[in-house]
Amino acid sequence: MAPKKNQPTQKKEGLHPRNLHNQRYDFDALIVSCPGLAPFVAKNQFGNLSVDFSDPAAVKMLNKALLHHFYKVENWDIPPGYLCPPIPGRADYIHYMADLLAASNKGVIPQGKHIHGLDIGMGANCVYPIIGHRTYGWRFTGSDIDALSVKSATLIVESNRSLAGAIQCRLQKNPDNIFIGIINDHDVFDFTLCNPPFHASLEEATVGSERKVRNLRANASKKGSGRNRGLFSKNHAIKPVLNFGGQKAELWCPGGEAAFIQRMTIESSEKPENCFWYSTLVSKKENLPALYKVLKQVNAVDVRTIKMVQGQKLTRIVAWTFLSKEQQIQWREERWG
Repeated sequence: MAPKKNQPTQKKEGLHPRNLHNQRYDFDALIVSCPGLAPFVAKNQFGNLSVDFSDPAAVKMLNKALLHHFYKVENWDIPPGYLCPPIPGRADYIHYMADLLAASNKGVIPQGKHIHGLDIGMGANCVYPIIGHRTYGWRFTGSDIDALSVKSATLIVESNRSLAGAIQCRLQKNPDNIFIGIINDHDVFDFTLCNPPFHASLEEATVGSERKVRNLRANASKKGSGRNRGLFSKNHAIKPVLNFGGQKAELWCPGGEAAFIQRMTIESSEKPENCFWYSTLVSKKENLPALYKVLKQVNAVDVRTIKMVQGQKLTRIVAWTFLSKEQQIQWREERWG
């Protein structure tokens, strides 16, 4: 039987219907857009083109190719060791927030630069603002507590004409704050995004990183998705750094995800009329009851939980607003037309 070729028309499970990445990667097309990807692509044992997803360099080059091919971002890079997030999952969050805005706008997704999003913890990669702007024309402010991340994201924006005037990067000078010091009194945001630090300590983050690499190795050996089977032999060393990278602030904080989103919720209540929909990813379902309790305590008017399924991974977006029904109607009429 002849070996299978790259099959980009095969659907990926669970991704949002509008996600541009809900089919298998067309590596031939991606290499045309980004020739630097070519050395990382090879056929697996089933004859399909793939990359070694446990190799940080391969993941970074794949992201560069995806951003160039789908979003017309010609110049993108991040400092060594910084978070290089999976593009399909980031796009899903953007599309589900678009659905949430549409649900508040008679089923129509509001688009254009008058729609203003805030990305908390934008990282050095600036991926959420890039996808949001290039897909829906939205304007973004991105914040981070890491100065090098802000510098990197700013350089990405300034190096691409397609992003000109659409993304502003702000440094959060107090690492104990989230919205305080970022949302000014005159700021108006239609929504916020956040992918909180998942772990509570460096040790926990390291264990999680090692577990993920083991899972990638096992899955690749089972499915034949590595560049060669020897990469995933039993003697192959576990890499101490997560394949997608990540600095301290990107991976962990005291108290982990639960403490971070609780602090975020409380701070959002201090700016109740500066944003229509606050939101955050919640990776651990056991953190939901405490989050709902705090949202009730701070008098959130409406709370939505949106499930996201990406292959075997299940996560969710929790969004909340402090605006009354009357205020929501006024916001929609004045800002979304």
